[in-house]
Parts: sequence; structure tokens; C-alpha cells
Amino acid sequence: MFIDKYYPHEYIEDVYSIDYDALLRQGIRGLIFDIDNTLVPHGADSTPAVDAFFSTLHDKGFKTLLLSNNSESRIQRFNAHIGTLYIYDAGKPHPAAYEAAVQSMGLNKEEVVMIGDQVFTDICGANRSGIPGILVKYIGYYKKEKKGIRRRIEKAILYCYRHSNKTHRLGNITLKTQNPNK
Repeated sequence: MFIDKYYPHEYIEDVYSIDYDALLRQGIRGLIFDIDNTLVPHGADSTPAVDAFFSTLHDKGFKTLLLSNNSESRIQRFNAHIGTLYIYDAGKPHPAAYEAAVQSMGLNKEEVVMIGDQVFTDICGANRSGIPGILVKYIGYYKKEKKGIRRRIEKAILYCYRHSNKTHRLGNITLKTQNPNK
């Protein structure tokens, strides 16, 4: 179905709610992250909590990469204390960006997941590339502010997703932990 290309493999509260040990047990070795509204509010620098989060992922043995449509200066500013691989001006959802990310990490598609907050860029691009995608609720999801048209369409897609047989395709990878930023 046409709408399936926007369905994530998992839909989870936030990046801190993912059981990364479960992903390791499944053979996942690489994590591709979007930045804005996935790890920090749009345009914000990294925080000590995000820096520590990446340090923990690296200590577990994960390779990480930031995949963003932002400029190089934005990514470098965010990445200053993380020191991970990155691709800027990625052109998401074009598959070439995802394929370049996998190649940069020296892994196979089967060993990598994409984690992001948008179905139209992060998840669609991952699906088009043959990479599993984990959608997280965007930072600001619970705020009572006006949402754009794309977020309203996304809500309809996620309604269909929740009522499909395409949910939880990565298994039980959700932790019941608190986001350290809340």
C-alpha cells in the first residue's frame, strides 16, 4: 500500500525509551539519528544529557551517525562534545543519504536502524533504503501549540499505522524509563 512507506518499524516515546541492549541482541550495531526534535528542540545545541547518552551508546559498542538536512556548521556545533560521524545537507528522504550513512559506518543495512521524529523524511527515507526506522515522538509533542499541516497529516498516517499489522516489527525494544531531560 502507498501509505506503508511512511510506517515506522517501531513508534516509541523518545530516544531514551529504546532498549538498546535488545537492539544489540538483534544484531544492530549502527544507529543513525536525526537531530532536531529527535535529540534536542529544533536548532538547539547538544546537552550534557545527550552527550552522556552518546557516550553510553559508544561504550556499548554502537557506531553512531547524525543524518541531517541541516548545514555543516549546525551539525558541527551540535556534535562538538559527541564526536560522532555525520552527514549534513543529506537530502532526506533520498535513499542515497541513508546508503552513505551505512557505508560510512562500515556496516550492512541489516545492522543499522534510523531513529527520527518525522515520517516524511526520517522514516520514509529509511524504508526506501531498506533500513528499519524507529519513530520517536517529536520534542514538543505534548505542548499545546499550533501544529503544522505536516504534523496533522502525520497524525493520520500514525492512526492507520497503529491499526495495521505493521507495528512492532523490531520486537520488544521499549524501556519503561524516564527521559533525563524531563
